[in-house]
Amino acid sequence: MSGCPFGHGADGDAAAPTPAPPAADLQRHEGAQLDFSADMSYGDYLHLDAVLSAQHPLSPAHDEMLFIVQHQTSELWMKLMLHELRAAVAAIAADQLPTAFKMLARVSRIMEQLVHAWDVLATMTPPEYSAIRPYLARSSGFQSWQYRCIEFLLGNKNAAMLQPHAHSPQRLAEVEAAWRAPSLYDEALRLMARRGLAVPASHTDRDWTRPYAASDAVEQAWLVAYRAPEAHWDLYQLGEELTDLEDAFRLWRFRHLTTVTRIIGMKTGTGGTSGAGYLRRMLDVELFPELWKLRTDL
Repeated sequence: MSGCPFGHGADGDAAAPTPAPPAADLQRHEGAQLDFSADMSYGDYLHLDAVLSAQHPLSPAHDEMLFIVQHQTSELWMKLMLHELRAAVAAIAADQLPTAFKMLARVSRIMEQLVHAWDVLATMTPPEYSAIRPYLARSSGFQSWQYRCIEFLLGNKNAAMLQPHAHSPQRLAEVEAAWRAPSLYDEALRLMARRGLAVPASHTDRDWTRPYAASDAVEQAWLVAYRAPEAHWDLYQLGEELTDLEDAFRLWRFRHLTTVTRIIGMKTGTGGTSGAGYLRRMLDVELFPELWKLRTDL
């Protein structure tokens, strides 16, 4: 029967595929579109020459290129994450929650990308990493100033974590600014207080450089929104966006731990930390503790 959706003619034979147009025809009909000499090109816009020439392996090992690209792309994703997190904090401070929700959802999706990126690095075996490790000296992801800013923006404040960046005054200033500023959760609690929920002053006007301390009163404020979501829909949604974000962040940290353990076991990290032991301790850090506890108390 003619018109078969699988491309067969009336005799049941497969229809011949449509041949591609000859290169000369394509050039003739699309010539103007194929000449980019007068305009900014794709590579120009993305500065690809600079990006793709930024990989400089120090060892003769084939696998060092994987190690470099993995960490460079992670830093690019973190750059976007910081862009979105800073804007989300500002949006919450300005009571612009729909805007903040879009940004926070994007950050959670970025973290999913970073989780899956560990799958690629996990193809590196212990002997392959051992071949490049001597060339890394003391360089370590522990020294990532962007990651430190992300941690501080998410509320995991620790003055000791300023020290790894002290060798670069410019980077130290950026990290210190994140350390001194209200975190994403701090701004969320201040918003709740502005909406009339009973968030204590101890959590809306405090020393932002101090680690966050969980509060029963803060949990009770969240419970008001969670027990009557129709009346507090945007605050309820904010709580779930924050929960999504911490869930994704925990997965990112966990996948980091399992990849490191798979490749170096329990060896000390190049940056001087205990390696897997340090990463395991970080899994116990809760960024938004009341949002997890209220699930038991609802």
